[in-house]
Amino acid sequence: MPRPSGRHAAVLLGAAVLTTLSAACGAAPDAPADAAGHTGGAKAAESAAAFGGMKALVAAAEKEGRLNAIALPSDWANYGELIKTFEAKYKVKIKVENPDAASADEIAAVKSRKGQDRAPDVLDLGIAFARSGAEEGLFAPYKVEPWDKIPDGQKDADGRWYNDYGGYVSIGCDAKRIKVCPQTFADLLKPEYKGKVALNGNPTKSGSAFGGVYAASLADKGSFADIQPGIDFFGKLKKSGNFIPVESTPATVEKGETPISIDWDYLNAGYADQFRSKGVDWKVAIPTDGVYAQYYSQAINKQAPHPAAARLWMEFLYSAEGQNLWLKGYARPVLLPTMTEDGTADKSFVAKLPEVSGTPAFPASAELDKAKATLAEKWDKALS
Repeated sequence: MPRPSGRHAAVLLGAAVLTTLSAACGAAPDAPADAAGHTGGAKAAESAAAFGGMKALVAAAEKEGRLNAIALPSDWANYGELIKTFEAKYKVKIKVENPDAASADEIAAVKSRKGQDRAPDVLDLGIAFARSGAEEGLFAPYKVEPWDKIPDGQKDADGRWYNDYGGYVSIGCDAKRIKVCPQTFADLLKPEYKGKVALNGNPTKSGSAFGGVYAASLADKGSFADIQPGIDFFGKLKKSGNFIPVESTPATVEKGETPISIDWDYLNAGYADQFRSKGVDWKVAIPTDGVYAQYYSQAINKQAPHPAAARLWMEFLYSAEGQNLWLKGYARPVLLPTMTEDGTADKSFVAKLPEVSGTPAFPASAELDKAKATLAEKWDKALS
């Protein structure tokens, strides 16, 4: 997603969430979906009911035996444990290609590998890429069992994509290398941070970096309709020597190469846990002058070589078990409000979420499109 190389852009963390806050198996089997009245087999199934229920879906997925994934690093929002839990629960092996890829790479893989057994079955995308991919007809409609519990503003009405987990743009800081850690975007311009500040990737490709620029825009008199102040901010940061062209990853954080990293709060919070035993005192602050929250979306490749396994993966991610594993990784799952109400949310995980002050705002679809286009046109020039 990157993930470590950044990731994608997403939208609408919902007020309730924020306040609580070689495929060896060949073709997919046709029988389960056909028996339920569908004519296109597993690839045409738009719900578990199309397989005759979860038991039949599990059987179809286990018959395929494999799931092709892309851009899912194990240290991103607890993906490592999610994958291991899924594999232990079902007889399906997950193959993750290019864990540090960005959303743009995922879309490219879907297009370039159409009809191939090594094409990705499932995708984890920023909302801008999820929307554009749906418009291009790349994704299969599928509605998970808790579909009705996902807020309308956080899913495609036809089920081609739906938001899953998210967080806030934050500033991570190595307190053993930085005397006074920055708390705001304005702080990042201070001369003591020369050669210290990094993003998680390029914002024209990476969702986390995209969010960082959007947050900087909000902090510098910009708006969702105008991301230019955010671009200008990083231009100033580069000119001052504070911004470094090093992609922030777990490795660069551990080695001290990116002592200040603008990234999602769940990633920075995860680094604090991950590297504490190695002597890294990683502090996390959500900047009050640029509060920006964002979700990532899930989607199924319309031409998935393992369509039943792809649908079972979605069901797992949106189950209480899967949603709590996001929480364990400091990410805020989309079903957190309803899980809080029905008592299925793990309270110990909720209590450990990074604290947030201020009221977040969210861009409209047209504003996201405009921001994406502006970054594509002006980012490289501003940072050259």
